[in-house]
Amino acid sequence: MTAPALRWSHVALNCADQAVTEEFYRRWFGFRRARAVSLGDSEIVFLRQGDVLLELFPAGAGESPVAAKGDGPDHAGIARHLAFQTDDLDAFLSAVGDEIPVSLGPLHFDDFIRGWASVWLTDPDGVIVEVSQGYSDSAVE
Repeated sequence: MTAPALRWSHVALNCADQAVTEEFYRRWFGFRRARAVSLGDSEIVFLRQGDVLLELFPAGAGESPVAAKGDGPDHAGIARHLAFQTDDLDAFLSAVGDEIPVSLGPLHFDDFIRGWASVWLTDPDGVIVEVSQGYSDSAVE
């Protein structure tokens, strides 16, 4: 039996302050609130940008198990980073200015793909977010 076709659904993020995280992704990455689900004394917030959903949960007590730096943590079982593409990385960085901490880059990968460049930023909860331009797949044989 063949498994049914699947589509990407969402990434769930734990947030110290859901409102701050929501505003970050709304302002800089074009997300909008799609739904909020009440949990009684808290809520889950769904943000949408096209086919991409982010699910924002209130964080539990305690510190993050890993420090965000570079292009993200290299621990097994922990996502390294979220990634977005833009047509103009310089324009994105100009708009951001110094409002988002840069954890790495920008780096240029012209040795691999002409025009490919990336920068890694830190969201309000310490999640690394990559923004790149110019990536393309290899020709499939």
